Amino acid sequence: MSKTLLQVILRMTAVVALLVASASPAYAGKDPEDSYKFDIGAWLGMSGYLGDANQSNLYSHPGLAAALQGRYLFNERTAIRAQLTMLSLSGNTADMTNVLPMGKNYEFKSWATSLDFRGEFNFLPYGMGETYRRLRRVSPYLALGLGLTLSGSDGKTFAAFSIPMSAGVKYKPSKRVNLMAEFTMRKIFGDHLDSEELADLTTIKSSFAKNTDWSSAITIGITYEFGPRCVVCNRID
Repeated sequence: MSKTLLQVILRMTAVVALLVASASPAYAGKDPEDSYKFDIGAWLGMSGYLGDANQSNLYSHPGLAAALQGRYLFNERTAIRAQLTMLSLSGNTADMTNVLPMGKNYEFKSWATSLDFRGEFNFLPYGMGETYRRLRRVSPYLALGLGLTLSGSDGKTFAAFSIPMSAGVKYKPSKRVNLMAEFTMRKIFGDHLDSEELADLTTIKSSFAKNTDWSSAITIGITYEFGPRCVVCNRID
């Protein structure tokens, strides 16, 4: 699975690089004071899991997290983001202090892919230039959204709704480029993020709203802005 994820990440990186390269010449002559409406980017980091096979330490069995995103920038405070995330997950009940029925131990390896849409809010007016607006090159932010998560193990695939919740900080080294560090917890409305065998280990039946599965990720990302906004000029007749 790790080899497959590595191939996916390399392809994702190549796609982002191609899009950035193709977008750059189109806007090369724009005024440096222009602001932009869109950005695209990629993320890479470490994944974690909470569920039947791990109920305490998120990163006792760390995996790989990779993502692609596209974002519409409403203004210096708010944005909406579409993101596709891939995670490798694993766990082992032998690490737990709780004893399972019959004294059994279970371990698993699985993958998860999530497509979600998030609203994003910057605590500070984020950007460069336009000094009269007191824009800041660094800002913490929060994001909350709704998505669909597909998970698979042992040749089976399961789908469930999910809620991604993120907190992070972003830094703008140049007009179009953003560097970001983010922590995400994702609530999965299903009990098969790990595997079908691990569902309801304690014989307590799960439901849509009540289950034990969460995924998480600590990632760093880079995005590139494009699509200049229309500049509104004030004119005195």
